[in-house]
Amino acid sequence: MASLQARKGRLRQRYEDQLRLVAGCIPYKFEKNDENKNCKMEKKVLVLMISTPNRDDLVFPKGGWEDDETVSEAACREALEEAGVRGLLDENPLGEWEFRSKSRMNSCNSKEGGCRGYMFALEVTEELESWPEQANYKRIWLSVEEAFKSCRYDWMIDALKKFLLGMNTERTQLCKSADSEDSTAKEHQMYSPSPGCSVKKPSGVHHQLEKSCTNDCVVQV
Repeated sequence: MASLQARKGRLRQRYEDQLRLVAGCIPYKFEKNDENKNCKMEKKVLVLMISTPNRDDLVFPKGGWEDDETVSEAACREALEEAGVRGLLDENPLGEWEFRSKSRMNSCNSKEGGCRGYMFALEVTEELESWPEQANYKRIWLSVEEAFKSCRYDWMIDALKKFLLGMNTERTQLCKSADSEDSTAKEHQMYSPSPGCSVKKPSGVHHQLEKSCTNDCVVQV
């Protein structure tokens, strides 16, 4: 496999209203826990954050959105370059935030160093052993509670809250779908003309588009 390389420079960088456009994601995965009565298997959500060069804080992978890619592709690319992960990207962004770049936090100019960021949820399906910016960024899996404590900026906390809200909504849908499938299976056991006959229905929570984001992720709607 050819070695992966990170994009450098800002030649293709997008700007809008004097703000640098940025795309990023909150990568996550599920860790199975004990069974409970509401859903067959409780799944603990783990969130991926990365360390930053010459600083002690943790951030979510993000970077400049360039003019030869969609915002979804940019988010996938940044996750690959900075965190070394691929996965399923939710097509709908968690939101849009305006903030200053770290190097311009103390600038008096209200527009200087300003960014407009679009954040997505990315369910991680692959963790690479090596990645383009591994020398600069180390990845760390955290519980949601730990991730909240690690968020340095208000916009990160807000993005994480919206992510968690989406996860809770999805979990409710999955549980309802599981209950519906259990009910359907019981009905077929009662009325099926032959033993062992069953009907499996898709949950309908995630549908994958056939198009992938530069082979780094699949957008799901």
